[in-house]
Amino acid sequence: MTPLDRLGVRLPIVQAPMAGVSTPELAAAVSNAGGLGSIGVGATDARGTRAMIDAVRVRTDHPFNVNLFVHATAKADEVREQGWLQALQPLFQRYGAEPSPALRTIYRSFADDDEMLAMLVEAKPPVVSFHFGLPGAGRIAALKEAGCVLAASATSVAEARAIKAAGIDVVVAQGWEAGGHRGVFDPTAYDDQLGTMALTRLLVTQSNMPVIAAGGIVDGAGIQAALALGAVAAQLGTAFIACPESSADEAYRAALHGPGADHTVMTRVISGRPARCLANRFTEWAARAPAEPPDYPIAYDAGKALHAAAKAGGESGFGAQWAGQGAPLSRSMPAADLVALLWREVIATF
Repeated sequence: MTPLDRLGVRLPIVQAPMAGVSTPELAAAVSNAGGLGSIGVGATDARGTRAMIDAVRVRTDHPFNVNLFVHATAKADEVREQGWLQALQPLFQRYGAEPSPALRTIYRSFADDDEMLAMLVEAKPPVVSFHFGLPGAGRIAALKEAGCVLAASATSVAEARAIKAAGIDVVVAQGWEAGGHRGVFDPTAYDDQLGTMALTRLLVTQSNMPVIAAGGIVDGAGIQAALALGAVAAQLGTAFIACPESSADEAYRAALHGPGADHTVMTRVISGRPARCLANRFTEWAARAPAEPPDYPIAYDAGKALHAAAKAGGESGFGAQWAGQGAPLSRSMPAADLVALLWREVIATF
């Protein structure tokens, strides 16, 4: 019996956390439908996270997942940051704005956030998952003592071995196809860019852990393929963006069903870390960017400001429109209906 089975998760379908897109309404709808709903809290603080957890619990009695970013503390580099602002200045000016004179570290890593840890120990969400790396042993022990099932993303066998050694319960095999931020522990190291199916099978056979497959899976056939490789569940993100319960704006939803969905791009320019995005004005500019972006999440401060300026001028193509390579397969419907459809598709493949 897997940790998800013990929690009572009925279907092997996990809705990806998607910070900034997943909402308590979306997570609760998925959990109520038999899957595991998730909220991504990497972009908020302990108070905001507690409010989101409470909002999920108002809507469901079923298990759900709270996802945290555990990135290395950003290193400020004024020369690099000023160079990046200068590179972006013509884009800002195109929309009648000026970049900020200095960039900030807008997100705090869970590795440095004692308030977040204390709140989670008190709130005891059923599942807590980690992206970009692992917190220290003391934080892991505190969450396990609170009764939380723990999961972490891996993009390689080596990362999965570190996850196993840390005492984490479940590993999420994030393939190169996945939308949003790549979960590599060290973004400066060589990346083998393993696909979801190859990585899933490697981790099933070599990690001795329950594996959740993630990346490019959008329909029931993809879920069944992951299960056939030995995964205990499949994690889907892009599939849920078009659901009415997500917080994606109309431009994002339109782009998801537009030509950019056929040409997703892995880029660092938006946030400072590799992330897969729908092809748009920002990724087009990235191909000829004249400077190197600062560390994550410092670069994201500029990316968000540029998106706001462009959006005010009627241009939506500078947003963080994260999506996986399976984007053209996504469908628009309420989350509960989508979970039911996905499971019918799984059954049909048996």
